[in-house]
Amino acid sequence: MTTMSNEEFARIVLSKAQSEPFVPTAQYDSDGDCIEFLASPEPFFAERVDDLVTVYYGQDSHEIVGSLLKGVSEFCQQLLQKMPGFKIEVHDGRVRLHHIFRARLWSSVTEEDSMPTLTYKKLMAIAEETCVEAELCCV
Repeated sequence: MTTMSNEEFARIVLSKAQSEPFVPTAQYDSDGDCIEFLASPEPFFAERVDDLVTVYYGQDSHEIVGSLLKGVSEFCQQLLQKMPGFKIEVHDGRVRLHHIFRARLWSSVTEEDSMPTLTYKKLMAIAEETCVEAELCCV
């Protein structure tokens, strides 16, 4: 049996803990029919906005760091019935996430200065800034 020093052990553990730099992502989960969007690696807490979006706020910053979109297939189907031109924004089954947030804003009846509208505008800006795309199963 070989023993190692504390320094050797620490070096091995640290080498395993180092990872690639964070890249904002949006992943579609077909089992849950949802898209999880992460714009920051910061630990977060969640707050439901409406039947489509739960927003993630950074535990330390209290800024929006991501979201969870639920019922994506149904939303897309309803959206395509109301706005068939939405298909133009889908390329090879992928869509920029800010287009989904914008489409939700355009199809809702919320007030311009309401909290959901302001939240969607912020999510749209973050998604556009990060250029995050997601697979769409329904288009």
